[in-house]
Amino acid sequence: MGKLLIVGTVAFDEIETPFGKTDKILGGAATFIGLSASQFNVETGIVSVVGGDFPQSDIEMLQNKGIDTTGIEIVEDGKTFFWKGKYRNDLNSRDTLVTDLNVLADFKPLVPKHFTDTDFLMLGNLHPTVQMDVIKQIPVRPKLVVLDTMNFWMDHALNELKEVIAKIDVITINDEEARQLSGEYSLVKAAEIIQKMGPKYVVIKKGEHGALLFHDGKVFFAPALPLEEVFDPTGAGDTFAGGFIGYLTSTNDISFENMKRAVIFGSNMASFCVEKFGTERMKELTRQEIQLRLRQFKELTQFEIELA
Repeated sequence: MGKLLIVGTVAFDEIETPFGKTDKILGGAATFIGLSASQFNVETGIVSVVGGDFPQSDIEMLQNKGIDTTGIEIVEDGKTFFWKGKYRNDLNSRDTLVTDLNVLADFKPLVPKHFTDTDFLMLGNLHPTVQMDVIKQIPVRPKLVVLDTMNFWMDHALNELKEVIAKIDVITINDEEARQLSGEYSLVKAAEIIQKMGPKYVVIKKGEHGALLFHDGKVFFAPALPLEEVFDPTGAGDTFAGGFIGYLTSTNDISFENMKRAVIFGSNMASFCVEKFGTERMKELTRQEIQLRLRQFKELTQFEIELA
């Protein structure tokens, strides 16, 4: 079993969907990734920054999940990163109403010494210069480096983003972002172009339509589980990434065949995230529930057919 380091935001979100709205609640890419990965019993640490307004109870909740929080810097006289958004009726599109970087604006990541030998590195959605800073702090290249990013950085820091992409093994982005990054509409062609930038594996997330894994001319598709109720898609992509990297870390196997299973585990974890607002569902999730839903995934994709 390997060691996993997660870099990303620990934040406050305020969310409105057609099903209701919240006050400030716990969010952030690293939070979702960490809570998802924590289900795989791996040694996990988070590198992030919060303000003095961040509740100690949330730090303790992460610790109780087995997550090492020594890499979370607390700026006592600062405020925690805050995002406010409103989802439209289809839940696939949203409007960002407020983005307050706060302490994130001057964030200089510091990897704890006991995680500089990490086996698996998950670079959550952050400015590419911060992601690169973390890569440089790890003296021996991890067994696997996974990057998550978004179109904002493609618009505002493309050169820096490409430098990071050249140093990773796996990139996870959604279909819109894959098309923007590659300049190709076909996701097959997009994946080919992105692989030439550096990563051996490209994971393209398609929300309620599942996820695609590309590697060396091979393609694997994992469906999303049809759900009766979807309350809030915030963090679903990060939860997918946490399940993906958490499973790979727990098995210490980065073969293409095992990555297929990791994509299924990622989709499985994301299916829980959307059932409640923010991180609420992930905080209460049990191993038994995960196993039961994995059986549903297996039934969804398993069939017999005679080939001539």
